[in-house]
Amino acid sequence: MSEIHYRSAGELIDELKTGRLSSVALTQALIDRIKTLNPHINAVVTLAENEALKQAAEADARRDRGETLGPLHGLPMTLKDTWEVAGLHCVAGAPAMKDYIPQRHADMVERLVNAGAIVLGKTNTPLYAMDIQSFNRVFGTTSNPYNRDHTPGGSSGGAAAALAAGLTPLEVGSDLAGSIRTPAHFCGIFGHKPTRDLVSMRGHIPGPPGTESQPDLVEGGPMARTAGDLERLLKVIAGPRPIEARNWALNLEAPRIESLEQARIGLWLEDTLCPVDNTLTTAYRHLAQALENEGALVAQPEHKLLDLKQILPAYYNLMGTLVSASLRPPQRRQLAWVSRLEPVLRRFTPMTACIGEYSRGVNQPAHRLAIWRETREKMRVQIDALFQEYDVLLTPITPTTAIQHDHEGQAFSRRITVNGQQRPYLDQFCWIALATLLGLPATSVPVGLTNDGLPFNIQVIGAPGADLTTIRFAELMEKAGLAGFRKPEGY
Repeated sequence: MSEIHYRSAGELIDELKTGRLSSVALTQALIDRIKTLNPHINAVVTLAENEALKQAAEADARRDRGETLGPLHGLPMTLKDTWEVAGLHCVAGAPAMKDYIPQRHADMVERLVNAGAIVLGKTNTPLYAMDIQSFNRVFGTTSNPYNRDHTPGGSSGGAAAALAAGLTPLEVGSDLAGSIRTPAHFCGIFGHKPTRDLVSMRGHIPGPPGTESQPDLVEGGPMARTAGDLERLLKVIAGPRPIEARNWALNLEAPRIESLEQARIGLWLEDTLCPVDNTLTTAYRHLAQALENEGALVAQPEHKLLDLKQILPAYYNLMGTLVSASLRPPQRRQLAWVSRLEPVLRRFTPMTACIGEYSRGVNQPAHRLAIWRETREKMRVQIDALFQEYDVLLTPITPTTAIQHDHEGQAFSRRITVNGQQRPYLDQFCWIALATLLGLPATSVPVGLTNDGLPFNIQVIGAPGADLTTIRFAELMEKAGLAGFRKPEGY
């Protein structure tokens, strides 16, 4: 049974359904592979071996009796270690959480289990999912399967590395600052940040255990090695929270396109506030030409919100407000000084554009927050006009391919290199901001490898609620040979 570890979830489900493959055999094969390969990359940090095999045997027995558990019947998969799974440690990279074992599934996990999925284990994340790299003091550092000197990204870095290494067929990440899209980009897999509030975040750490409110800006979404698997998994995990299921039901808009010839594509690849490495920009322009050769209409749209100086202030302000509840008073006071001294600090050190709004957001009064939120909602309405003219918008995800491990100091003091120049580490948040701020669906699609063997993705953004359009566009690119996962050497 060659390459079982790299078959799509759809293929595995078909084989399980027809009896050509048993859930026990598949689960054991993945456990064996994790034990063999995971020590090299440290993607899976908790393995529920005995419980997973027990559930797999039950899934096989129920199938033999003619019972169907759901669309993921008997499929083992890992989950990012920020989702609460009853009876399994949920650490979120935090020493304070190392002994925490939830007694109740997260809403999203409940949907997976009801669909027949088997949680095989948990994957690594940075401390409280708050970095672009996946490392912490509890489980250590996760490495990129394409080059172990490089990070797989964060915060869903363990998830992306596990998919790229063939340790799991599916994953569910979470995304505030590109935490699905960036690891997918760094590891050459598919990832999708859904439309705002499409997936319940109850049972996600952070916030703290027991949090019931749906956080601003944060979304949970599918990660996979094929675009079709993104859609398959999204349809399982999306939908109302149980308490809201009495009054609304999921009704995703059908894809707006069924061929590349139909596609109207907007291209936004450059912004002076956040330069992108020339290697990536050149590759993206070649991709645009290839899409035109397939019959698609590709153009550079004119819209006032396709400008980072319009997007970043609101994005950083609202992100600062979201994070403020988890900060201690001394941390908030420190950030207040940063916001006051920002003009002076910029003279001595590179700083990401508009990042001072993050510090102001941490400490702002309620009336200022209300103004920023209304500003965001007006922008969300305005951006819809763009998608009357274009089906999808293509943009970079980060300025570079996967960066080398760099855990020194704080994120504010780190640097990345773009076109030979030192740039702020937090520039990696800039290109994901439009979709996050405005609650737009965004699919991270693998489109190539650099000369040094590192993968890279492009971001496909759609109108609010047009999740199936961005995923379908990814699938059409995949079928045309313009996108797709490529197995890392040695795996």
